[in-house]
Amino acid sequence: MCGRYASTLPPEMMVELFKLMKSLDIIPRYNIAPTQPIAAIWEAHGRREAHFARWGLVPGWVKDPREFPLLINARVETMAEKPAFRDALKHGRCIIPASGYYEWHTNPDKTKQPYYITMEDGRPMALAGLYATWMGPNGEEIDSVATITVAANAQLSEVHDRMPAILRGNEIDDWLNVRDVRAREAHQLALPLEDGALKFHPVSTRVNSARDDDPGLIEPVTVERPEPVRKKAAGGQLDLF
Repeated sequence: MCGRYASTLPPEMMVELFKLMKSLDIIPRYNIAPTQPIAAIWEAHGRREAHFARWGLVPGWVKDPREFPLLINARVETMAEKPAFRDALKHGRCIIPASGYYEWHTNPDKTKQPYYITMEDGRPMALAGLYATWMGPNGEEIDSVATITVAANAQLSEVHDRMPAILRGNEIDDWLNVRDVRAREAHQLALPLEDGALKFHPVSTRVNSARDDDPGLIEPVTVERPEPVRKKAAGGQLDLF
């Protein structure tokens, strides 16, 4: 799953790269976490605009968002059938601009090492997402989003078994075009990137705390490989786990 990411694109670059009608007043972020407001892009009435939305999708039919589970990711394998995502796949497709994202690898000793993952060519990412607008009884509105995850490619499986769906080129246009591109067609766009399209390096465990948000979080660190976990085999001898 994708549970933290960084977005350091200047607003003017977002406008140019993603063909926006206007920009958002955003600042560089290095440790964006669920429930926080994030920048997401979708089309409405023929206009492509960036909006702030809560990371954690709340479907419009929910009665009380406080009692609804936190849905930060939608699995590509089931999103077309899940009630929480089904309508958004048809009418609420979006992208989330990112500079890179974090994933945690579980070591043999059960400790977890975070990695920062970026495009090999240094380009920004367009994470495929779904959005919904919840309207409360007093007229309040909450825009919210979830990112879409797919099975990791062979390269990324060294770190984790899932990865976000990342769109490029015309895929972005088709994904956002909910008027002409049907859900079934859009579904085929959410695929793992090919091996070699991404690169990754270990980073500080400071990223575990959402309170930390600075450029040092994305800097590579040197990590020691933990010793293999051993268990006693028959006869009292130690075998590799």
